Amino acid sequence: MSESLRQYLRALPDFPELLPDFDPAGAPADPAELFRQWLDEALAAGVPAPNACSLATADELGRPSSRMLILKDIDDDGWHFATSRASRKGRELSANPQAALNFYWQQQGRQVRVAGGVVELSAAASAADWHARPGANGSDNPDWQLYALRPREIEFWQARHDRRHLRHRYSQASFG
Repeated sequence: MSESLRQYLRALPDFPELLPDFDPAGAPADPAELFRQWLDEALAAGVPAPNACSLATADELGRPSSRMLILKDIDDDGWHFATSRASRKGRELSANPQAALNFYWQQQGRQVRVAGGVVELSAAASAADWHARPGANGSDNPDWQLYALRPREIEFWQARHDRRHLRHRYSQASFG
């Protein structure tokens, strides 16, 4: 069974025939600008939920976990996301305020990885985010927290059919 699963997995297609071109030499100095370009291109290509990403955290012992969530914003504070402080990710961020976000747009053969420290944003910003959620009913949620991931590194990855995938990496020194 294991060998047949291996063969089955190896035979699955990787990426569509046509992939966007990417020349790292022409990338903007600001990684947030490149992210916005790629996000716009993903949206124009019909990628469902292009603002969805995987958030990876680790507990106080370094045991990792990940889950999907929605990117809320990018500004000078960092890359915003929100959750309840009482949730598993909220508890893990309290114990170990480091995280990574990963966006994957299979239809375009693109991935964006963002890693760094995480800070809590203000109570006012958290409340505003809670009230702006779809289906908000006007009630307060004191456990709701808006966070900002402050990037230490950001990597843009573009798949290529010749398997010579392109990586374009920004380090904190280059953008922060």
